[in-house]
Amino acid sequence: MLTEELLRAVTTLYLDLHAHPELSGSEARTADRFADWLTAAGCRVTTGVGGHGVVGVLENGDGPRVMLRAELDALPVRERTGLPYASQVTGPSPVMHACGHDLHLAAVAGAVSVLAGDRRRWRGTLLVVGQPAEETLTGARAMLGDGLYERFGRPDAVLAQHAAPFPAGMVAHGSGPVTAGSVSLDVVVHGRGGHAATPHLAVDPVVTAAATVLRLQSVVAAETAPAEQAVLTVGRLHAGRQSNVVPDRAELGVTVRAFSESALDRLSAAVHRVVRAECAASDCPEPPDVTVSSRSPVNLPDPRLTSAVREAHEEAFGTERVTGWSPSLAAEDFPLFAEGGVATAYWMLGTAGPREWAAARHTPLPPNHSPFFAPHARLAVPAGVEAMVTAALCALSVT
Repeated sequence: MLTEELLRAVTTLYLDLHAHPELSGSEARTADRFADWLTAAGCRVTTGVGGHGVVGVLENGDGPRVMLRAELDALPVRERTGLPYASQVTGPSPVMHACGHDLHLAAVAGAVSVLAGDRRRWRGTLLVVGQPAEETLTGARAMLGDGLYERFGRPDAVLAQHAAPFPAGMVAHGSGPVTAGSVSLDVVVHGRGGHAATPHLAVDPVVTAAATVLRLQSVVAAETAPAEQAVLTVGRLHAGRQSNVVPDRAELGVTVRAFSESALDRLSAAVHRVVRAECAASDCPEPPDVTVSSRSPVNLPDPRLTSAVREAHEEAFGTERVTGWSPSLAAEDFPLFAEGGVATAYWMLGTAGPREWAAARHTPLPPNHSPFFAPHARLAVPAGVEAMVTAALCALSVT
């Protein structure tokens, strides 16, 4: 049971995590706070798994092994919510929990405390994971590569939830893909540097990069059928340091997202082809470098487990607080935890307060990754705890 005392403690943890965000690969403080909570709840805790990953094991006799997963990392975003507990990481390199990972951590922490405090309701083992580097889509693979399942046991089911801008106090389940697969590519265009006054003696990589960005905008239309959902984004473009110097290189960061592996392959191949062609057209002195920095599969939760968890949520919340979810082209590395046929369930957790939701008729709600993204803590935190406790008890009984 989520008592008032525990809710206050969980909310305090959430506010603290929100005020002290850390980037992917640098989540030392966040990992320590989560590890301390799990230890206090009675878990056997291991840190440093696949980076700053945290693993807690809570045993309660014979039964299924169910994994609860939350993420540790935040984003390089300057917070503009004006909240009294807004990010304290400001200055030239701001960081913000703009995607709700602090809410996910607090909800799992609260759920573990509830389950540890009432072991009569379940039997089995809880595997509690604080995953680093989700935003770079590298943390799940790193934890698995560091022997997550070999060292702590392969789970029968893996559960996770994700914050999204719909009414706080509600949850949403998909009947197919929940989030897309993704491929991120780092591109380096090699030019020949020189003086701005003598461009004929240089090969300007800025022009080549600009032409590449424009040409890439047609890739989705050319490589996917109209009924397929896919997007291509150039999220990073960097070249040079001052206006009177032609630089010798330009760098791009490209992401493609789709709901099938074949579409991801086609889009990735097109990125390689376009980049090479534009560099050849510009007579670059050497071919471009195109490197896949991360890849994650389509997030397609197990239908049987998803149906059972949704029914459990409807019983716990009421059918009016459980809704459907259309596939989102956001990407996650969570589906990697389904390795070897492990069943997964993944649902969305509402974050918008009543006032914000009412205003959304006229002004769109700030989405995840927005500097204005601000979950309604008073409603979203207890709902997140209840949703995770309910799903965990369900998974422990059906797996």
